[in-house]
Amino acid sequence: MTDRGRAALRRTPDTLVVGPSRMRWTGRQMIVDIDEMGAPPLVTPVAGRIVVTPEAVTGVEVWLTPDGAHLWRPFAPVARIEVDLTQGHRWQGHGYMDGNFGTRPLEADFDRWTWGRFPLADGATCFYDARRRDGTDTDLALHVARDGTATRADPPPRAALPRTLWRIGRETRADPGFAPRQVMPLLDAPFYSRSIVETRIGGETTRGMHEALDLGRFRAPWLKPMIAVRVPRRAGWRHAD
Repeated sequence: MTDRGRAALRRTPDTLVVGPSRMRWTGRQMIVDIDEMGAPPLVTPVAGRIVVTPEAVTGVEVWLTPDGAHLWRPFAPVARIEVDLTQGHRWQGHGYMDGNFGTRPLEADFDRWTWGRFPLADGATCFYDARRRDGTDTDLALHVARDGTATRADPPPRAALPRTLWRIGRETRADPGFAPRQVMPLLDAPFYSRSIVETRIGGETTRGMHEALDLGRFRAPWLKPMIAVRVPRRAGWRHAD
């Protein structure tokens, strides 16, 4: 991730360009071309291409707050992904594509959330458990079939996961009696965790993407300087007009 000024942004109906990197929708695939530099301590080139091919694109839009100030769009919970980066990361596998949108900062309305997307034989199930600052909760289970049909489901019980190295609390959903576990850590930050988690849904054991976000931590004044170190800023970038 790189922070850039407004002059680095270009948009069309099917393309988003930020500095030297871009993503474009072809009508069938999302193609992401990356040309960046890593943040300290690994200040090395990060370049290459990621191609996401959805099996189907949904029209689902989920309000995360009653006034619709925050939305979640699971565009394609069932997809294939191809990764080819200059750092040597080259692989293909099961992927997904989603997005969050809002008119207020996340930390203004939420204290924390956990989210998970788990592939199943007939599609994928997503869980979204959020605690708002007013004390209310969002408890969402959404199943998306391979043809893009989306249905709300009754989520299985909450199940605790061990805290992260930064002591962020985590949980997911699992069939009664099953203890979910972290299979692989992907990102461990003071306010955010991303990992591969194994759980069981409707009798089917599955491994999927899991994230935990602590927005109480994110609001803390001591945290913002740490983010500035990890996310390089390129305020002077301009496209050649």
